[in-house]
Amino acid sequence: MKKILSVMCGLAVASSLFAAKAKGPVTINLWSFTDEVPGMVEKFKATHPELEFNLNTTIIATTNQEYEPALIPALQNGEVDIYAAEAAFIYKYTQGDMSDYATPYKDLGIKIDKAIADANIASYTVDIGKNPKGQVVALGYQATGGCFIYRRSIAKKVFGSDDPKTVQAAIGGGSQSWNKFWDAAAKLADNGVAIVSGDGDIWHAYECSDKGWIVNDKLYIDPKREAFMDASKNLTEKGWSNGTQDWTEAWYADMQGKGAKPVFGFFGPAWLINYVMAGNSGGTKIGEGTYGDWAVCNSPVGFFWGGTWLLASKAAAKNKEKKAIVKEIIEWITLDTSNNGLLYQWANGTYQWKYGKGKDATVNTKDTVSSGTVMSKSDGKLDFLKGQNMFDYFVPAGAYANGKTLTQYDSDINAIWRDQVRAYANGQKSKAAAIKDFKQGVADKFGIDY
Repeated sequence: MKKILSVMCGLAVASSLFAAKAKGPVTINLWSFTDEVPGMVEKFKATHPELEFNLNTTIIATTNQEYEPALIPALQNGEVDIYAAEAAFIYKYTQGDMSDYATPYKDLGIKIDKAIADANIASYTVDIGKNPKGQVVALGYQATGGCFIYRRSIAKKVFGSDDPKTVQAAIGGGSQSWNKFWDAAAKLADNGVAIVSGDGDIWHAYECSDKGWIVNDKLYIDPKREAFMDASKNLTEKGWSNGTQDWTEAWYADMQGKGAKPVFGFFGPAWLINYVMAGNSGGTKIGEGTYGDWAVCNSPVGFFWGGTWLLASKAAAKNKEKKAIVKEIIEWITLDTSNNGLLYQWANGTYQWKYGKGKDATVNTKDTVSSGTVMSKSDGKLDFLKGQNMFDYFVPAGAYANGKTLTQYDSDINAIWRDQVRAYANGQKSKAAAIKDFKQGVADKFGIDY
């Protein structure tokens, strides 16, 4: 009888071991709104064969505001391990209504304070990624501090030189004032040139204000943001812009120099150059279209625009196997300063990936990254900028960025604000009426009083 029991016991143990082995590698559930982060994780998986895991990716574009309505219930149901959030709505997941679902990086086993210091991570990205307790729950991989990106040929014609220092002096770059910029706008207009394509080009610099949209649970219009109304009207009435809206065909046409009037420049981070302007310049090498006819200098007012942050769910942190792999993935993407890390490859253009469908339009594209340590040993020269090292201006630009004015409502409130400002600039409403309608629009959507 004992022998039979022993055999049965052995079979049970063997069966148990087989079942455990049959489970195979854990599955990491990744959610994102573009294929950018999934591509990074695929690269990580391919270069770290010792970490066996399956990757289950869900990509839902934000174009029709479909990402968050799907992500939120998935988080609530524990179906998400790693998730991406962009600047427009990151605050909701770090400090807002959905912040309870994000696990602090330190709870993954990351020595976060030392890692941030060693990597010299841009401070505004760290501030944005902290939860209400001051714990880091999200970090980005890009630095999105903005500069003024201008046409060299126009600078030579109007200001006598295309040197960044000359142009910077002409537009008041780094002054934290718009006075010289508007003087330059008038001078450019006298030469038949629009200083920008539309008011969207200056909005993000005006958005970089002292206070956010919500102060003490009430709607607040910072004076710097209110000043955007008259700036927009001047661009329209004085012919200082082509009156385009950002992310439209007319805006893209101005990047190629095919708009109503030549446009001197655009405001943006390095990603605007890499993923928007280069593809809309009408060429792929110096001399084709406007490709190579661009340079960067300091913006009159410092700002940041966009960015993507990575978060890990508390559900993932409760699973020992998942937690270990999630830790390695997040460290490799956001904190690894070695030459094999994502940040170094991204900054130096050695990381290859597909942006969108079809042709590999952005293979080997250099970009500004969140780590100052990595940037200090990287080469930011671009043919699109006729050999200029963009890091000379984009890296310091991050110091001007302020991540403490964000609210979880920014995306929607900004849209309401921009619509009302446009109506005022086009003469459809008085300033008072536009502000009144803005307040009412926010109250109707969120129940937030002024």
